[in-house]
Amino acid sequence: MIVLVTGSTDGVGKQTALELAQCGHSVYLHGRREELVQKVTKELTEKTGNSNLKGFTGDFISLEEVRLLASSITAETDKLDVLINNAGILNRQFALSQDGFEQTFAVNHLAPFLLTNLLLGILKNGHSPRIINVSSDVHSRELDIPQLQERGGYDGVKEYSISKLCNILFTYKLARDLQKYGITSNCLHPGMINTKMLVETWGEIGESVERGAETSVYLALSDEVTSVTGKYFRNRKEVKSAPISYNTEVQEELWRISQQIIHSVLSKMN
Repeated sequence: MIVLVTGSTDGVGKQTALELAQCGHSVYLHGRREELVQKVTKELTEKTGNSNLKGFTGDFISLEEVRLLASSITAETDKLDVLINNAGILNRQFALSQDGFEQTFAVNHLAPFLLTNLLLGILKNGHSPRIINVSSDVHSRELDIPQLQERGGYDGVKEYSISKLCNILFTYKLARDLQKYGITSNCLHPGMINTKMLVETWGEIGESVERGAETSVYLALSDEVTSVTGKYFRNRKEVKSAPISYNTEVQEELWRISQQIIHSVLSKMN
């Protein structure tokens, strides 16, 4: 099995990659900085004895780097069994991505939206392929899509919660669209985990990264969810997400706007 875990140089992503590697699977690790990606790939290879680990680099604040990341992966393999969209940020101060979008929205939603779509070709060749999106129970209960880039009075936690809702809306839309190809799409809340993001924002109030990786690993490997799609999980159990996340009109509108943004940005680069 070949699994790509984005944001796997630290925290929950690194632990997820470690556990998948320990199970003997081929794991593609991803991070922003080449030096760190190489270091973690070497570390996990030595720790697990699994030589089928490969590192890939791409900074999600740039859609062009996301595109290049996808190109590097498709040049490496013609099939992918599991894609775990784990990478994410929470900015306390307002910042723009390289393409001019609020950075948390760009990294947490636009980047995995583009990467997933670019990897669909090799996912279709995978064995019982699965897409797994790491969201959060703090996902927003409302989404005013036309205002995504226009809100005043920056609130980093609010931006993060909106991006996590986007992850769920994206998951459910994918589940409908990809069912005919046999690709499942699910999302999850990893728990309140003592990652760098949590500690810097709220202090050490969470659980271990081992606990945080449990549901991602479960969704990647368990036979119990082979045919399950379009669901939200917590503690390896299916639970309900916010009511708005099931609104197909909101899902479709977010998809349309995301496509429009991606097309606009990438067309300027050609």
